[in-house]
Amino acid sequence: MNRFQTQPRALGLLLAALAMAGLGLLAARSNAAGNEAAPGGVKPALTVTLTQARTSVLPLKLSANGNVVAWQDAIIGAEVNGLRVQELNAGVGDQVQKGQLLATFAAEGVQADVALARAALMEATAAAADASANAARARAVQSSGALSAQQVDQLLTAELMAKARVASAQAQLDAQQLRLSHTRLLAPDSGTVSARSASVGAVLGAGMEMFRLIRQGRLEWRAEVTATELGRIKPGTGVLITAPDGTQARGRVRMVAPTVDAQTRNGLIYVDILPGASQGNSFKPGMFARGEFELGSSSAMSVVQTALVVRDGFNYVFRVGADKRVAQVKVQTGRLLGDQVEILSGLKPEDKLVATGGGFLSDGDLVRVVEAAVPPAKAASK
Repeated sequence: MNRFQTQPRALGLLLAALAMAGLGLLAARSNAAGNEAAPGGVKPALTVTLTQARTSVLPLKLSANGNVVAWQDAIIGAEVNGLRVQELNAGVGDQVQKGQLLATFAAEGVQADVALARAALMEATAAAADASANAARARAVQSSGALSAQQVDQLLTAELMAKARVASAQAQLDAQQLRLSHTRLLAPDSGTVSARSASVGAVLGAGMEMFRLIRQGRLEWRAEVTATELGRIKPGTGVLITAPDGTQARGRVRMVAPTVDAQTRNGLIYVDILPGASQGNSFKPGMFARGEFELGSSSAMSVVQTALVVRDGFNYVFRVGADKRVAQVKVQTGRLLGDQVEILSGLKPEDKLVATGGGFLSDGDLVRVVEAAVPPAKAASK
């Protein structure tokens, strides 16, 4: 009986000893982990990776806004007064070629005038032939005295007058034929029809607008820049223009305005929008667009964009010291290229910075560094 009671008691003591040993091991591991994570008894605020400023080649760009307009508008109108529009052969948006027929006018009245002018020319030609024959006979008998000097002069003058009537009749015929040619309205240049104000059956006066044509389909972007920036842009400068829908097209500066607006103090830059697949139909006259002038490139110190922290409207980075404590440093930023931001002031190339998570830190916090995001050696990127 005593033997059976002794065995369970020994087993219980053994289990209790093992449990105490396990708890002691866990406590030792916990203390060791705590000592490793926080030397000196201070717990790190954040585990971070490090980065450093690098020397990069960043583009020099100048942003501006402006309107898209037609390079040149051709206004096409009636050249003959009082003719009825018979047919319209082009509409808004049509692509036309130089010399293409756009409209025709009723030509019956003009054709009748041409026939009258031709008949008048024939009559004047016949009269001139008769006058020339009389003048030739007068010259033949002039020395014989058969005709008086007055009569000879009259015949010679009649010949000259008859020739003048022939020239006048020919001019009248040419004028009527020109009117007849104007009954066919032709495109003066290739391009895109942007407006049509004529209607079939309308009787138009000379000079009235019928069509408006974007010459050669060329568009330009007229950017507004300040007087200070005007001198930085030269003809031939490349431009990247962005439409409201995000479509981009290449452009090239054609001309810089020689004057500045007295009210806005801005000057105009005339940029030819180069045709291409990227342009498509996204750019239209009257549209507002933004663009960037490509002024070259320059070397600059930059950091990864995630290292920046914006507080109270200013940009900061967190510099990590040898004691693993961070210092909040105010910096001045410049250009942006991809994930790199230009640093104009506030940093040195050898400074080690918190790569990400700076928004959770405060000045003087202790951090744990696990790895360096960027090697200390500076690299030049293009």
